[in-house]
Amino acid sequence: MSKKTVHILGICGTFMGGLAVLARELGMNVSGSDQNVYPPMSTQLEALGITLKSGYTPDNLPPESAVINAATVIVGNALSRGNTELEAVLNRRFSYVSGPEWLAKEVLSQHRVLAVAGTHGKTTTTSMLAWILQSAGLQPGFLVGGVPRNFGVSARLSPLLSVTASDFAPQPNTMPPFVIEADEYDTAFFDKRSKFVHYRPEVAILNNLEFDHADIFPDLAAIERQFHHFVRTVPGNGTLVANADDANLARVLTMGCYSHLLQFSTRNKCAEYYAEALTPDASHFAVFQQQRLIAEVRWNLVGQHNLSNALAAIAAACAFGVAANVAASALASFDPPKRRLEHLGDVAGVSVYDDFAHHPTAITVTLAGLRAKLGTRRIHAVLEPRSNTMRLGTHTHELAPALSAADQVWLLRRPELPWNAEAALAPLGEKAVVLASSDEILAGLRDTLRPGDAVLFMSNGGFDAIQKRLLDQLAANH
Repeated sequence: MSKKTVHILGICGTFMGGLAVLARELGMNVSGSDQNVYPPMSTQLEALGITLKSGYTPDNLPPESAVINAATVIVGNALSRGNTELEAVLNRRFSYVSGPEWLAKEVLSQHRVLAVAGTHGKTTTTSMLAWILQSAGLQPGFLVGGVPRNFGVSARLSPLLSVTASDFAPQPNTMPPFVIEADEYDTAFFDKRSKFVHYRPEVAILNNLEFDHADIFPDLAAIERQFHHFVRTVPGNGTLVANADDANLARVLTMGCYSHLLQFSTRNKCAEYYAEALTPDASHFAVFQQQRLIAEVRWNLVGQHNLSNALAAIAAACAFGVAANVAASALASFDPPKRRLEHLGDVAGVSVYDDFAHHPTAITVTLAGLRAKLGTRRIHAVLEPRSNTMRLGTHTHELAPALSAADQVWLLRRPELPWNAEAALAPLGEKAVVLASSDEILAGLRDTLRPGDAVLFMSNGGFDAIQKRLLDQLAANH
């Protein structure tokens, strides 16, 4: 029997690249294209023998004879009508499918699914949950929108899953677990539902909910409706693990809850699961279930936001049958994913950190966590407003308060930014600097930094590799 063939449009995104890894593990022939083929995903995929094409063109597609041989094109949600390669897929009658739909059919149907949803902390919490299940001996599969450092890859099948699993129907209780980062972004050009409605989890985490993705959602109510649709997909004998401290999630739950509801909190001691920081930076905390101490965690992470993420992961793991002390022990050896307050190095007495923060709330909690860790050391916050929501200017009135904990603020204003960055940061006074290029920011940092300072870069993109360039610059000057 010939191997199945898949061609992936938008392959270098973390989600679509993860699908490529899973398809390869399933024994399929995999190729893909993207507007720009770039590391680290391109490097990871090429090492697996996956053919990558830079740019979109009909020539990238498998031969038309492959239509008869059941070649499938997986279409990423960044692709729109008018894209030349996508138009060729439609005109040549290729079989095509969205990424979430392919994942649900080819992978999730063979696993017991645990899904992590929320505006913030999805990647970190998904990585925590996967590591807890791994430490408990359950050997989960996973797909994470980043690279969990405990695993070194963004996606894998469960080692317990045979590549021939699709040839039979295993009993649900014998299936291995699969942990997935459940994104509320839309699915594809032909399916405007959120990705997570395809996943049908047995255990689902609702971590938090705020307005984001202003390019596809008109208001918060529209996102709440999608979260409600996600809640509807959890079976009656499944478990919904929800943050009791989030008023927006409370509204979602009033629309209907059809599964066992398990709530967690870092504020209310009467919640089913409650966690309390035992140190100012939350690097040591206690976990309670029904007001009974069940575990203590000492780990390398800091910040109240990570404490909340950890509590969600512990509660979900316990709902899946893992003992609380096993979960706590796993978190003691947990390394956060890359670009989640990642310490890149210390050069000439300056500490350099990198974070994915691209929303005012994420910026606030990331800075708070770093401040708790570093005390009175000077912190330089360097921000690239790169997400669609940030570029549209949806959160401009929240930027200055979010950045206020920094001692010095640097903002990269690219030409396409449609809002007045200087006006947005005016409440910060002279400690805020707006510059038009990363080169100018580097020059400003060079003239300002002194031993004992810390620099925190925040962007959900490459940021012109400014992080490495600063480290190289510091080393050269030193």
